[in-house]
Amino acid sequence: MSDPQQSAQNSQMLQGEPSPEELEAAQAANEADALAAAQGELVALQAKNAELADQYLRAQADVQNARRRADDEITKARKFAVEAFAESLLPVTDSLEAGLAIKDATPEQIREGAEATLRQLKSALERNKVIEVAPAAGTKFDPHQHQAISVVPAPGQEPNTVVSVLQKGYTINERVLRPALVTVSAPK
Repeated sequence: MSDPQQSAQNSQMLQGEPSPEELEAAQAANEADALAAAQGELVALQAKNAELADQYLRAQADVQNARRRADDEITKARKFAVEAFAESLLPVTDSLEAGLAIKDATPEQIREGAEATLRQLKSALERNKVIEVAPAAGTKFDPHQHQAISVVPAPGQEPNTVVSVLQKGYTINERVLRPALVTVSAPK
């Protein structure tokens, strides 16, 4: 009836051991599943790559726009800063022209007009943060704000102090625009 070898094969099949054909079919199915999974992962990664590339391009455009806006604002700030300063000087110009229009002004009128015009000019400078540097006699010499023109003996005054101011200096926003020209007391 049946031979023992065939019987062993039948019992292997009954016990669930796969045949070579079944193993080959299972391996092909696994490879197909792996290929499908890899292709799905590839599609997902390509979509993510496209999304990130789009985000990168948008970020680059935002940076360039921000840089351009900042440059425009700096240009406008410089332009309008000079404009505001010039506008504050217009009343001074008006006063000078009005004074010159008077043909037979007395010396007192000329002096009063000049003093009023000088007050206007100082006010305009102060509004624009241009501050006068005129150290009083006896003030300690400051090389950051003063320029010593000469050293003179000054009895009764400490060495290296301001004796007199030859020309006022000016600062703008706490930065020296022009140092005050001063004479300084000589060391003892």
